[in-house]
Amino acid sequence: MPSTLPDGEPAPEDGSLPEQAYRGMAERSLSIYIHVPFCTTRCGYCDFNTYTPGELGSSASPESWLDAALAEIGLAARTLARTGVHREVSTVFIGGGTPSLLGGETLARLLGAVDDAIGLAPDAEVTTEANPESTDPRLLDTIRAAGFTRVSIGMQSIAPHVLAVLERRHTPGRALQAAQWARRAGFAHVSLDLIYGTPGESDDDFRASLDAAIGAGVDHVSAYSLIVEPGTRMARKVAKGELPMPDDDVLADRYLIADDALSAAGLSWYEVSNWARDDAARCHHNLAYWRGGDWWGVGPGAHSHVGGVRWWNRKHPAAYAAALGAGRSPAQGREVLDAATRREERIFLELRLDTGLDAAVLSDRGRAQAVREVADGLLDERAWAAGRAVVTRSGRLLADGIALRLVD
Repeated sequence: MPSTLPDGEPAPEDGSLPEQAYRGMAERSLSIYIHVPFCTTRCGYCDFNTYTPGELGSSASPESWLDAALAEIGLAARTLARTGVHREVSTVFIGGGTPSLLGGETLARLLGAVDDAIGLAPDAEVTTEANPESTDPRLLDTIRAAGFTRVSIGMQSIAPHVLAVLERRHTPGRALQAAQWARRAGFAHVSLDLIYGTPGESDDDFRASLDAAIGAGVDHVSAYSLIVEPGTRMARKVAKGELPMPDDDVLADRYLIADDALSAAGLSWYEVSNWARDDAARCHHNLAYWRGGDWWGVGPGAHSHVGGVRWWNRKHPAAYAAALGAGRSPAQGREVLDAATRREERIFLELRLDTGLDAAVLSDRGRAQAVREVADGLLDERAWAAGRAVVTRSGRLLADGIALRLVD
Protein backbone atom coordinates (compact mmCIF):
# COMPACT_ATOMS: atom_id res chain seq x y z
CA MET A 1 0.00 0.00 0.00
CA PRO A 2 1.12 3.62 -0.41
CA SER A 3 3.71 4.98 1.96
CA THR A 4 2.59 6.99 4.98
CA LEU A 5 2.45 10.77 5.18
CA PRO A 6 4.75 12.83 7.45
CA ASP A 7 3.59 13.92 10.88
CA GLY A 8 4.11 17.68 10.97
CA GLU A 9 1.85 20.10 12.81
CA PRO A 10 -1.92 20.39 12.32
CA ALA A 11 -2.95 22.35 9.25
CA PRO A 12 -5.63 25.08 9.61
CA GLU A 13 -9.06 23.96 8.44
CA ASP A 14 -9.54 27.17 6.46
CA GLY A 15 -6.37 26.51 4.43
CA SER A 16 -4.70 29.73 5.56
CA LEU A 17 -0.93 30.09 5.36
CA PRO A 18 1.48 31.85 7.73
CA GLU A 19 2.93 35.20 6.75
CA GLN A 20 6.23 33.58 5.76
CA ALA A 21 4.54 32.01 2.75
CA TYR A 22 3.60 35.40 1.30
CA ARG A 23 6.93 37.19 1.72
CA GLY A 24 8.57 37.67 -1.67
CA MET A 25 5.73 35.82 -3.38
CA ALA A 26 5.61 38.15 -6.38
CA GLU A 27 9.16 37.17 -7.35
CA ARG A 28 8.51 33.42 -7.32
CA SER A 29 6.93 31.26 -10.01
CA LEU A 30 3.73 29.31 -9.34
CA SER A 31 3.01 25.76 -10.43
CA ILE A 32 -0.01 23.49 -9.97
CA TYR A 33 0.20 19.72 -9.56
CA ILE A 34 -2.98 17.63 -9.75
CA HIS A 35 -2.86 14.07 -8.41
CA VAL A 36 -5.15 11.47 -9.97
CA PRO A 37 -5.31 8.55 -7.49
CA PHE A 38 -6.82 5.90 -9.77
CA CYS A 39 -5.33 2.90 -11.58
CA THR A 40 -6.94 -0.08 -13.27
CA THR A 41 -4.43 -2.39 -11.57
CA ARG A 42 -1.54 -1.85 -9.17
CA CYS A 43 1.92 -2.60 -10.54
CA GLY A 44 4.02 -4.76 -8.26
CA TYR A 45 6.74 -2.14 -7.72
CA CYS A 46 4.41 0.82 -7.07
CA ASP A 47 3.93 2.47 -3.68
CA PHE A 48 2.29 5.66 -4.96
CA ASN A 49 -0.93 6.92 -3.42
CA THR A 50 -3.17 5.23 -5.97
CA TYR A 51 -6.16 2.90 -5.74
CA THR A 52 -7.67 0.23 -7.93
CA PRO A 53 -11.47 -0.19 -8.01
CA GLY A 54 -11.17 -3.13 -5.61
CA GLU A 55 -9.07 -1.14 -3.15
CA LEU A 56 -11.31 1.91 -3.35
CA GLY A 57 -14.65 0.10 -2.94
CA SER A 58 -17.72 2.32 -2.75
CA SER A 59 -16.22 4.94 -0.43
CA ALA A 60 -15.07 7.23 -3.26
CA SER A 61 -15.28 7.56 -7.02
CA PRO A 62 -13.70 9.50 -9.87
CA GLU A 63 -16.77 11.77 -9.78
CA SER A 64 -16.41 12.61 -6.09
CA TRP A 65 -12.67 13.11 -6.60
CA LEU A 66 -13.29 15.52 -9.50
CA ASP A 67 -15.75 17.62 -7.48
CA ALA A 68 -13.23 17.80 -4.65
CA ALA A 69 -10.31 18.64 -6.94
CA LEU A 70 -12.28 21.50 -8.49
CA ALA A 71 -13.12 22.75 -5.00
CA GLU A 72 -9.44 22.63 -3.99
CA ILE A 73 -8.45 24.61 -7.07
CA GLY A 74 -10.85 27.30 -5.85
CA LEU A 75 -9.35 27.12 -2.36
CA ALA A 76 -5.87 27.54 -3.84
CA ALA A 77 -6.95 30.60 -5.79
CA ARG A 78 -8.44 32.28 -2.71
CA THR A 79 -5.53 31.43 -0.43
CA LEU A 80 -2.79 32.52 -2.81
CA ALA A 81 -4.55 35.81 -3.59
CA ARG A 82 -5.05 36.75 0.06
CA THR A 83 -2.53 39.61 0.03
CA GLY A 84 -3.56 40.86 -3.39
CA VAL A 85 -0.53 39.46 -5.21
CA HIS A 86 -1.60 37.80 -8.45
CA ARG A 87 0.61 35.34 -10.26
CA GLU A 88 -0.26 33.40 -13.34
CA VAL A 89 0.47 29.67 -13.32
CA SER A 90 3.72 28.88 -15.11
CA THR A 91 3.37 25.10 -15.19
CA VAL A 92 0.63 22.53 -14.64
CA PHE A 93 1.34 18.82 -14.22
CA ILE A 94 -1.35 16.15 -13.92
CA GLY A 95 0.10 12.94 -12.53
CA GLY A 96 -0.89 9.82 -10.73
CA GLY A 97 -1.99 7.16 -10.79
CA THR A 98 -3.30 7.13 -14.31
CA PRO A 99 -4.56 10.54 -15.49
CA SER A 100 -5.37 9.15 -18.94
CA LEU A 101 -8.11 7.03 -17.33
CA LEU A 102 -10.09 10.24 -16.77
CA GLY A 103 -10.50 10.87 -20.49
CA GLY A 104 -9.72 13.97 -22.49
CA GLU A 105 -12.82 15.95 -21.53
CA THR A 106 -12.16 15.66 -17.78
CA LEU A 107 -8.48 16.56 -18.19
CA ALA A 108 -9.54 19.58 -20.23
CA ARG A 109 -12.04 20.56 -17.53
CA LEU A 110 -9.33 20.48 -14.86
CA LEU A 111 -7.06 22.71 -16.90
CA GLY A 112 -9.93 25.09 -17.60
CA ALA A 113 -10.63 25.31 -13.88
CA VAL A 114 -7.04 26.30 -13.15
CA ASP A 115 -7.18 28.95 -15.86
CA ASP A 116 -10.53 30.33 -14.69
CA ALA A 117 -9.64 30.39 -10.98
CA ILE A 118 -6.00 31.49 -11.08
CA GLY A 119 -4.97 32.11 -14.68
CA LEU A 120 -2.44 30.45 -16.96
CA ALA A 121 0.60 32.28 -18.25
CA PRO A 122 0.51 32.66 -22.05
CA ASP A 123 3.51 30.33 -22.38
CA ALA A 124 2.49 27.93 -19.61
CA GLU A 125 3.82 24.39 -19.82
CA VAL A 126 0.93 21.93 -19.31
CA THR A 127 1.79 18.25 -18.93
CA THR A 128 -0.17 15.11 -18.28
CA GLU A 129 1.18 11.68 -17.57
CA ALA A 130 -0.36 8.95 -19.71
CA ASN A 131 -0.31 5.18 -19.55
CA PRO A 132 -0.03 3.54 -22.96
CA GLU A 133 -3.03 1.23 -22.51
CA SER A 134 -5.44 4.08 -21.69
CA THR A 135 -4.14 6.53 -24.32
CA ASP A 136 -5.60 6.89 -27.80
CA PRO A 137 -5.66 9.50 -30.57
CA ARG A 138 -9.00 10.97 -29.47
CA LEU A 139 -7.73 11.68 -25.93
CA LEU A 140 -4.57 13.29 -27.27
CA ASP A 141 -6.45 15.41 -29.81
CA THR A 142 -8.84 16.59 -27.09
CA ILE A 143 -6.22 17.64 -24.57
CA ARG A 144 -4.02 19.26 -27.19
CA ALA A 145 -6.98 21.39 -28.29
CA ALA A 146 -7.60 22.26 -24.62
CA GLY A 147 -4.11 23.72 -24.21
CA PHE A 148 -1.93 20.84 -23.02
CA THR A 149 1.59 21.28 -24.38
CA ARG A 150 3.39 18.16 -23.18
CA VAL A 151 2.67 14.48 -22.56
CA SER A 152 4.77 12.05 -20.51
CA ILE A 153 4.20 8.40 -21.40
CA GLY A 154 5.14 5.52 -19.11
CA MET A 155 7.07 3.11 -21.34
CA GLN A 156 9.29 1.37 -18.72
CA SER A 157 10.76 -1.17 -21.18
CA ILE A 158 10.48 -2.64 -24.66
CA ALA A 159 11.17 -6.17 -23.35
CA PRO A 160 8.04 -8.29 -22.70
CA HIS A 161 9.64 -10.25 -19.83
CA VAL A 162 10.69 -7.01 -18.10
CA LEU A 163 7.17 -5.59 -18.37
CA ALA A 164 5.88 -8.85 -16.93
CA VAL A 165 8.13 -8.60 -13.86
CA LEU A 166 7.01 -4.98 -13.38
CA GLU A 167 3.39 -6.16 -13.83
CA ARG A 168 2.77 -3.62 -16.56
CA ARG A 169 -0.22 -4.39 -18.73
CA HIS A 170 0.68 -2.67 -22.00
CA THR A 171 2.32 -4.44 -24.90
CA PRO A 172 5.94 -3.49 -25.67
CA GLY A 173 5.11 -1.34 -28.71
CA ARG A 174 2.09 0.48 -27.30
CA ALA A 175 4.08 3.31 -25.68
CA LEU A 176 5.89 3.98 -28.96
CA GLN A 177 2.56 4.08 -30.78
CA ALA A 178 1.18 6.51 -28.18
CA ALA A 179 4.21 8.75 -28.74
CA GLN A 180 3.49 8.77 -32.48
CA TRP A 181 -0.16 9.65 -31.82
CA ALA A 182 0.96 12.52 -29.58
CA ARG A 183 3.15 13.92 -32.33
CA ARG A 184 0.30 13.68 -34.82
CA ALA A 185 -1.98 15.48 -32.35
CA GLY A 186 0.43 18.42 -32.44
CA PHE A 187 2.43 17.92 -29.25
CA ALA A 188 5.88 19.43 -29.71
CA HIS A 189 7.05 17.91 -26.43
CA VAL A 190 6.68 14.19 -25.80
CA SER A 191 8.54 12.28 -23.09
CA LEU A 192 9.04 8.53 -22.59
CA ASP A 193 9.79 7.21 -19.10
CA LEU A 194 12.06 4.18 -18.68
CA ILE A 195 12.92 2.00 -15.67
CA TYR A 196 16.21 0.13 -15.51
CA GLY A 197 17.51 -2.59 -13.21
CA THR A 198 14.42 -4.80 -13.18
CA PRO A 199 15.27 -8.39 -12.19
CA GLY A 200 15.80 -10.38 -15.38
CA GLU A 201 16.69 -7.34 -17.51
CA SER A 202 19.99 -7.57 -19.39
CA ASP A 203 22.19 -4.79 -20.69
CA ASP A 204 20.96 -5.61 -24.19
CA ASP A 205 17.33 -5.43 -23.05
CA PHE A 206 17.94 -1.93 -21.75
CA ARG A 207 19.85 -0.87 -24.84
CA ALA A 208 16.91 -2.04 -26.96
CA SER A 209 14.52 0.06 -24.83
CA LEU A 210 16.74 3.11 -25.25
CA ASP A 211 17.01 2.56 -28.99
CA ALA A 212 13.24 2.24 -29.27
CA ALA A 213 12.63 5.43 -27.28
CA ILE A 214 15.16 7.34 -29.36
CA GLY A 215 13.69 5.94 -32.55
CA ALA A 216 10.25 7.20 -31.55
CA GLY A 217 11.53 10.74 -32.10
CA VAL A 218 10.63 12.06 -28.65
CA ASP A 219 12.45 15.12 -27.31
CA HIS A 220 12.66 14.01 -23.67
CA VAL A 221 13.53 10.74 -21.91
CA SER A 222 13.47 9.99 -18.20
CA ALA A 223 15.35 6.92 -16.96
CA TYR A 224 14.96 5.83 -13.33
CA SER A 225 16.60 2.97 -11.49
CA LEU A 226 14.19 0.46 -10.02
CA ILE A 227 13.73 0.95 -6.28
CA VAL A 228 12.16 -1.89 -4.32
CA GLU A 229 9.83 -0.01 -1.98
CA PRO A 230 8.81 -1.62 1.34
CA GLY A 231 5.27 -2.94 1.39
CA THR A 232 4.98 -3.57 -2.35
CA ARG A 233 4.37 -6.94 -3.98
CA MET A 234 7.85 -6.76 -5.48
CA ALA A 235 9.37 -6.23 -2.03
CA ARG A 236 7.57 -9.33 -0.77
CA LYS A 237 8.87 -11.36 -3.71
CA VAL A 238 12.41 -10.15 -3.04
CA ALA A 239 12.05 -11.05 0.65
CA LYS A 240 10.92 -14.58 -0.30
CA GLY A 241 13.81 -15.01 -2.70
CA GLU A 242 11.51 -15.13 -5.73
CA LEU A 243 13.25 -12.09 -7.25
CA PRO A 244 16.79 -10.80 -6.67
CA MET A 245 17.35 -7.33 -5.25
CA PRO A 246 18.64 -4.94 -7.95
CA ASP A 247 22.43 -4.74 -7.80
CA ASP A 248 23.95 -1.28 -7.28
CA ASP A 249 26.82 -1.95 -9.69
CA VAL A 250 24.38 -3.09 -12.37
CA LEU A 251 22.28 0.03 -11.81
CA ALA A 252 25.36 2.24 -12.21
CA ASP A 253 26.32 0.46 -15.42
CA ARG A 254 22.79 0.87 -16.81
CA TYR A 255 22.86 4.58 -16.01
CA LEU A 256 26.06 4.99 -18.01
CA ILE A 257 24.53 3.00 -20.88
CA ALA A 258 21.58 5.42 -20.84
CA ASP A 259 23.79 8.49 -20.78
CA ASP A 260 25.93 7.22 -23.65
CA ALA A 261 22.95 6.34 -25.85
CA LEU A 262 20.89 9.44 -25.15
CA SER A 263 23.83 11.83 -25.46
CA ALA A 264 24.81 10.26 -28.78
CA ALA A 265 21.22 10.83 -29.97
CA GLY A 266 21.38 14.54 -29.11
CA LEU A 267 19.55 14.46 -25.78
CA SER A 268 21.55 16.14 -23.01
CA TRP A 269 21.19 15.49 -19.30
CA TYR A 270 19.82 18.40 -17.30
CA GLU A 271 18.86 16.53 -14.12
CA VAL A 272 20.42 13.27 -12.98
CA SER A 273 17.58 11.11 -14.36
CA ASN A 274 16.38 13.30 -17.24
CA TRP A 275 17.61 14.08 -20.75
CA ALA A 276 16.15 16.61 -23.23
CA ARG A 277 16.69 17.72 -26.81
CA ASP A 278 16.95 21.42 -25.85
CA ASP A 279 15.83 23.87 -23.18
CA ALA A 280 12.25 23.96 -24.45
CA ALA A 281 12.02 20.19 -24.14
CA ARG A 282 12.98 20.15 -20.46
CA CYS A 283 10.25 19.53 -17.92
CA HIS A 284 9.97 23.02 -16.47
CA HIS A 285 7.42 21.87 -13.91
CA ASN A 286 9.96 19.52 -12.34
CA LEU A 287 12.61 22.22 -12.59
CA ALA A 288 10.35 24.36 -10.41
CA TYR A 289 10.49 21.64 -7.75
CA TRP A 290 14.26 21.25 -7.95
CA ARG A 291 14.78 25.01 -7.77
CA GLY A 292 12.54 25.49 -4.74
CA GLY A 293 9.64 27.24 -6.46
CA ASP A 294 6.07 27.52 -5.25
CA TRP A 295 3.57 24.83 -6.12
CA TRP A 296 0.11 23.85 -4.96
CA GLY A 297 -0.61 20.12 -5.00
CA VAL A 298 -4.26 19.29 -5.65
CA GLY A 299 -5.60 15.85 -4.80
CA PRO A 300 -5.40 13.08 -2.15
CA GLY A 301 -1.96 12.87 -0.56
CA ALA A 302 -0.64 15.71 -2.73
CA HIS A 303 2.14 17.85 -1.26
CA SER A 304 2.44 21.64 -1.66
CA HIS A 305 5.16 24.19 -1.02
CA VAL A 306 4.81 27.97 -0.86
CA GLY A 307 7.56 30.22 0.50
CA GLY A 308 9.09 27.63 2.80
CA VAL A 309 5.75 26.31 4.05
CA ARG A 310 5.04 22.70 3.10
CA TRP A 311 1.80 20.79 3.62
CA TRP A 312 0.19 17.55 2.52
CA ASN A 313 -3.38 16.45 1.95
CA ARG A 314 -5.33 13.61 3.47
CA LYS A 315 -4.31 10.46 1.67
CA HIS A 316 -7.52 8.55 1.04
CA PRO A 317 -9.81 9.92 -1.70
CA ALA A 318 -12.87 9.56 0.55
CA ALA A 319 -11.32 11.56 3.42
CA TYR A 320 -10.01 14.13 0.94
CA ALA A 321 -13.44 14.61 -0.68
CA ALA A 322 -15.23 14.70 2.68
CA ALA A 323 -13.09 17.58 3.94
CA LEU A 324 -13.65 19.72 0.86
CA GLY A 325 -17.33 18.78 0.75
CA ALA A 326 -17.63 20.19 4.27
CA GLY A 327 -15.90 23.42 3.25
CA ARG A 328 -12.61 22.57 4.95
CA SER A 329 -9.07 22.37 3.68
CA PRO A 330 -8.03 18.80 2.84
CA ALA A 331 -4.58 19.39 4.37
CA GLN A 332 -3.67 16.87 7.05
CA GLY A 333 -0.46 18.45 8.28
CA ARG A 334 2.21 21.00 7.50
CA GLU A 335 5.67 22.20 8.43
CA VAL A 336 7.27 25.63 8.31
CA LEU A 337 10.83 25.16 7.14
CA ASP A 338 13.57 27.06 8.92
CA ALA A 339 16.53 28.59 7.10
CA ALA A 340 18.85 25.64 7.84
CA THR A 341 16.39 23.10 6.46
CA ARG A 342 15.75 25.15 3.33
CA ARG A 343 19.50 25.44 2.74
CA GLU A 344 19.97 21.68 3.12
CA GLU A 345 17.13 20.94 0.72
CA ARG A 346 18.53 23.41 -1.78
CA ILE A 347 21.87 21.59 -1.73
CA PHE A 348 20.25 18.18 -2.30
CA LEU A 349 17.97 19.39 -5.09
CA GLU A 350 20.13 21.82 -7.05
CA LEU A 351 23.15 19.53 -7.01
CA ARG A 352 21.12 17.17 -9.23
CA LEU A 353 20.92 19.79 -12.00
CA ASP A 354 23.37 20.49 -14.80
CA THR A 355 23.53 24.10 -13.59
CA GLY A 356 24.59 22.89 -10.15
CA LEU A 357 24.69 24.86 -6.94
CA ASP A 358 26.04 28.31 -6.10
CA ALA A 359 29.09 27.74 -3.92
CA ALA A 360 27.98 30.62 -1.69
CA VAL A 361 25.19 28.40 -0.35
CA LEU A 362 27.79 26.13 1.28
CA SER A 363 29.34 26.71 4.67
CA ASP A 364 33.10 26.96 5.10
CA ARG A 365 33.19 23.24 5.91
CA GLY A 366 30.98 22.49 2.93
CA ARG A 367 33.28 24.42 0.59
CA ALA A 368 36.31 22.59 1.98
CA GLN A 369 34.54 19.30 1.34
CA ALA A 370 33.67 20.44 -2.19
CA VAL A 371 37.38 20.94 -2.89
CA ARG A 372 37.91 17.29 -1.93
CA GLU A 373 35.03 16.23 -4.20
CA VAL A 374 36.69 18.12 -7.06
CA ALA A 375 39.97 16.31 -6.36
CA ASP A 376 38.10 12.99 -6.44
CA GLY A 377 36.60 13.83 -9.83
CA LEU A 378 33.01 14.03 -8.54
CA LEU A 379 32.57 17.81 -8.94
CA ASP A 380 33.58 19.66 -12.12
CA GLU A 381 36.85 21.56 -11.66
CA ARG A 382 36.07 24.39 -14.09
CA ALA A 383 32.58 24.95 -12.67
CA TRP A 384 33.99 25.06 -9.14
CA ALA A 385 36.56 27.64 -10.19
CA ALA A 386 33.65 29.72 -11.51
CA GLY A 387 31.83 29.47 -8.17
CA ARG A 388 29.44 26.57 -8.78
CA ALA A 389 29.30 22.98 -7.57
CA VAL A 390 28.36 20.84 -10.58
CA VAL A 391 28.54 17.05 -10.53
CA THR A 392 30.63 15.26 -13.13
CA ARG A 393 29.30 12.18 -14.90
CA SER A 394 30.81 10.02 -12.15
CA GLY A 395 29.38 12.41 -9.61
CA ARG A 396 25.87 11.94 -10.97
CA LEU A 397 26.01 8.32 -9.82
CA LEU A 398 26.70 9.52 -6.27
CA ALA A 399 24.84 12.85 -6.21
CA ASP A 400 22.89 12.23 -3.00
CA GLY A 401 26.01 11.09 -1.15
CA ILE A 402 27.92 14.14 -2.32
CA ALA A 403 25.08 16.40 -1.18
CA LEU A 404 25.06 14.72 2.22
CA ARG A 405 28.76 15.44 2.63
CA LEU A 406 28.36 19.06 1.50
CA VAL A 407 25.53 19.80 3.92
CA ASP A 408 28.06 19.79 6.80
